[in-house]
Amino acid sequence: MDTIVYNVEGKEKGKYELPAFFNTEVKTALLHEITTGYLANLRSGTHATKTRGEVSFSGAKPWKQKGTGNARAGQKNSPLWRKGGIIFGPQPRDYYQKMSKQKRRIALSMAFSNLAKENNLVLVDLIKFDEAKTKNVATFLKNLKIDGKKVIIALSKNDDVVKTAAKNIKNVVVAQIANLNAYEVMWADKIVTTPEAIDSIKQKQA
Repeated sequence: MDTIVYNVEGKEKGKYELPAFFNTEVKTALLHEITTGYLANLRSGTHATKTRGEVSFSGAKPWKQKGTGNARAGQKNSPLWRKGGIIFGPQPRDYYQKMSKQKRRIALSMAFSNLAKENNLVLVDLIKFDEAKTKNVATFLKNLKIDGKKVIIALSKNDDVVKTAAKNIKNVVVAQIANLNAYEVMWADKIVTTPEAIDSIKQKQA
């Protein structure tokens, strides 16, 4: 599959043949399983409520059992009372889901394939800026006609200048292409990268 390569001004510069993993058959069930796993693993699981044994109240009986006209009560920490304990409330737990390396790799190939088929993969010959200014990235995205979209700028290696220049633009993420996962690829409307970056993960995805 060939795709157009642009320069920083948004003009066509040539073509690039995408590696074989961009032709992976997309299986919705596997993508759903992997993305659900990634989202689950992002959860901290630290939510907690206090049971009646953990609420800070005196253990004394509020009033005597009979003769007051009130309902019978034993302790103020009853779940029936205001500020009492919580019945079956959430407790700390681990949401971690184990995902095999092979499944994660195949799901990433599927996500890249779907991205390319829908023409949401934008190749640029070089992603480099002289200064870490937001204006440089904003102009760059405008030239490629993808400003205002959820964009991942995927680099072959870390570049602090690009990362700093893009950090104030909403929904624009700068990442190393080798660190992307299937969920992140599907989150983006467009992924901007270079042939060099794709070549760097060709062997990893093969």
